[in-house]
Amino acid sequence: MSRPFRFALAPIALLLAAGPALSAQQGNAPYTVVETGRVYERLQDAVNAIGNGSGTIRFGSYHFADCAVQSGGDITYTAAVPGQAVLDGVACQGKAALVLGGRSARIEGMVFANIRVPDKNGAGIRLEHGDLSISQSWFRDSEQGLLTVNGERGAIEIDKSTFTRLGTCEGSGCAHSIYVGDYGSLRVTRSRFEQGRGGHYLKSRAARVEVLDSSFDDSNGKETNYMIDLPNGATGRIAGNWFVQGRDKENYSAFIAVAAEEHEYSSAGLTIEGNDARFATGVSRSSTFVADWSGDRLAIGANALGEGLKRFERR
Repeated sequence: MSRPFRFALAPIALLLAAGPALSAQQGNAPYTVVETGRVYERLQDAVNAIGNGSGTIRFGSYHFADCAVQSGGDITYTAAVPGQAVLDGVACQGKAALVLGGRSARIEGMVFANIRVPDKNGAGIRLEHGDLSISQSWFRDSEQGLLTVNGERGAIEIDKSTFTRLGTCEGSGCAHSIYVGDYGSLRVTRSRFEQGRGGHYLKSRAARVEVLDSSFDDSNGKETNYMIDLPNGATGRIAGNWFVQGRDKENYSAFIAVAAEEHEYSSAGLTIEGNDARFATGVSRSSTFVADWSGDRLAIGANALGEGLKRFERR
C-alpha cells in the first residue's frame, strides 16, 4: 500500500530544511528528475528544473496533494511503481492536477483522483498545447479525466488506461470521462470506461478519432449519456470494442453519436465494425447503436448487437 505524502497538510521537515533540490542519497524522495538524479519535494520544482528541455520525472509511491503546470519542453511523468503514485485532490489554476502546455508530455503508470473545482470541470489532466501520450494510468472519482482546449493540432494517444466514476452535469455544462476539443487527433486503445457519473464517456471534437479494443461498461453508471460522442463529425475507426448500456441514463437514445451538434468535419468513411454492444442484464428498452446527424456515408460493418438495439439511424 502506498504511503500518504501530502505536502499541503504535512510536509517533511527534513526536505523543507534542505530546500527544493536534494541528492538521491537522502532517501526515497517524492519526485526525481531521472536525467540529473536530483530530487524535489514539490512537483512544480521538478517541472521547472526541466524547463524547455526534455526529461523524466519519476514519482515515488505516495498520495500527493500536489499539482503542476508545464509550460514548455518534453516531459515524461512516470510512477516508480505503476498504480502507486496518486495525484489526489489538488488542481492547479483551478483546472487540473497536471496542466500541460509544453511541446509534449507522456504519462506512465499514474493515478489521478478526486479532482474537483468550483466550475465543475476539474480534471486529472488539462491539455492546452502539444502532443500527449498516456499509458497504464487510472483516472477516477473526479469531474473529468482528460480535458483539452480547442484550436490545437496535436496528437493524443491513450493506451491501457481506466476511467472510473467520472463526469457530471452539475455545472453550466456537462463534464465527461474524456472531453477532447478540436485538437487534431485522438487514439484510444485497450482502455476501460466504467461507472460514469454524468455526461458522455468519450466526447471528442477532433477531426480524426480511433477507438480500438476498449470497453465501455455503463452497467453501474448514473445519469450518463452516449458512450462515444463525436459532436463535430470525424473520420477514423471505432472497432473491437465492448459496450454495455446501463439502466440509469439521462439519454439512452444511442450508444455512438456522430455530428449531433455541428458538421464541421466530414464523417465519410468513418468505420464502425467488429464491436459488441448490448444492454445490461435486466435492462429492456430500445436504442440505436449509431445515430448520425452528418448525412455522410459511414462505413458501418458487422457488429454484434443485443436485443432491442437498432444498427443505425439517420437523425
